[in-house]
Amino acid sequence: MIAASDLHAKPSWRSTRSKLMTGLMIAAVAILAIPLIAVLYAVVSRGAGVAFDAFPAFFTKDIPAISRREGPGMGPAILGTLLVTGAATVIAVPLGVLGAVYLHEYGGTRKFARAVRFMAMVMTGVPSIVMGLFIYVMWTMRFGYSAFGGALALACLMLPVVIGSTEQMLRLVPTQLREAAYALGASKSRTILTVVLPAALPGIVSGALLAVARAAGETAPLLFAVGAAKAFNPHLFTEANTALSLQIFNSDLAFPAAESRAWGAALTLVALTFLMTITARVFTSRFALKR
Repeated sequence: MIAASDLHAKPSWRSTRSKLMTGLMIAAVAILAIPLIAVLYAVVSRGAGVAFDAFPAFFTKDIPAISRREGPGMGPAILGTLLVTGAATVIAVPLGVLGAVYLHEYGGTRKFARAVRFMAMVMTGVPSIVMGLFIYVMWTMRFGYSAFGGALALACLMLPVVIGSTEQMLRLVPTQLREAAYALGASKSRTILTVVLPAALPGIVSGALLAVARAAGETAPLLFAVGAAKAFNPHLFTEANTALSLQIFNSDLAFPAAESRAWGAALTLVALTFLMTITARVFTSRFALKR
């Protein structure tokens, strides 16, 4: 027979282990939060001065042609970032979602599907500069620098992320939902469009956001595809353009004016990513409430 003291000792040990693991998890979160908070503080404290003290000139003026020249101006880089990232999202997200739908709903374990899935996994680990060199050879050498070339390079980086995250979300959709749609006489394509994709939409949007966040801050691919413009260029397919990440990379930190503009560009890039994330979250939350 089990002694009464043993019965009281076991819950006490389990409670101690639970408190210990909870403490370790809280400590791990705190340790991870330290560098994040430090980076955000540095970006906000150093970038807010040039970005908002010179508002709206910082967001509307051209970039100074001479790095050491005083004065704000990151308008062309902001416009270029929106052009390049937006075009890359338009290319990569639909293709990635369609590819994931094929892999999970149609391909299954077939050889071609396994090969595509393996290549997508390999592309996830390919260095971004390799994508830039690939686009330089295939596009830039033939058509010159343009925002579209940068969008192609970023789309190549985004595509495997979107495919992988979307396929994982499709796997989480209960099979009973598909079977219920089939029982009502819906075809497979209609079931995917009206049942499976809406059920997985919040996860798909989250995966797309991860891809967009990665693409928005990339610099190496854009070096080979976009160019280094100093003035506004609203055209997607013609002439050189620029981006916030490029301006941060190319800033000559030996001059205080260039360094301050670089910090302002960094803050603007973080703010743009934050706004895109909030917008997508609001959209998915409203969609979930309507369902």
